[in-house]
Amino acid sequence: MRRVEKEEINRKLLHVLAVGFPVFIYFGPSWFQISRNEISWMIFALFLFSLGLDLFRLWGNSFKMWFFERFGSMMREQEESQLTGATYIVAGSCVCSFISTINESFAASAFLSLTLFILGDAAAALCGKAFGRYKIGGKTLEGSLGCFLLCALLTIFVFPAIPTFLKNWNGDFTWFHMLIFPFAVTFLELFPIKFNGFSLNDNLYVPAVVTLLVLIG
Repeated sequence: MRRVEKEEINRKLLHVLAVGFPVFIYFGPSWFQISRNEISWMIFALFLFSLGLDLFRLWGNSFKMWFFERFGSMMREQEESQLTGATYIVAGSCVCSFISTINESFAASAFLSLTLFILGDAAAALCGKAFGRYKIGGKTLEGSLGCFLLCALLTIFVFPAIPTFLKNWNGDFTWFHMLIFPFAVTFLELFPIKFNGFSLNDNLYVPAVVTLLVLIG
């Protein structure tokens, strides 16, 4: 077992905090007496704020220096000249939040897929850093196994026990569902979509793709 750098742990702890997005999307209407449309626009506003900070960081030298002094240790090398993963997470959450406005079944699907991705992606990174020996592209087999195991445990034991989830799911939550969705998250996290050598950020598209897969399933 290798030592995982403190910066990577801090980065993934912040990543895990993003699970507040699917929780807010799903439980927000009952907890705060607001509509899913209002929730979606709130997350969209947060996305615009995060995007604005990123663009200001990329274009403003003074702000860039201030930002890197405080958060540079948690950033990936490619993020120095691109949008941060945080902005992409908010963007992916925004897409899922608008999907959730269609009906309660869509809301349950968005809640499931976004939660699985956020926690599964963090598990993949930490397991890969700690145990990774067998490389698959830029990822590791051990990281993917960690992602799949955590997602499978969540779909088998946690989601069926959440009040209202199975009712809003509006269908049978079978063993097929409990395994195919963790597999989908793991597969898409392991093999990013590429166009002409450019890789799309998985924080943006994986939750939405898995949400649609959940609905098809």
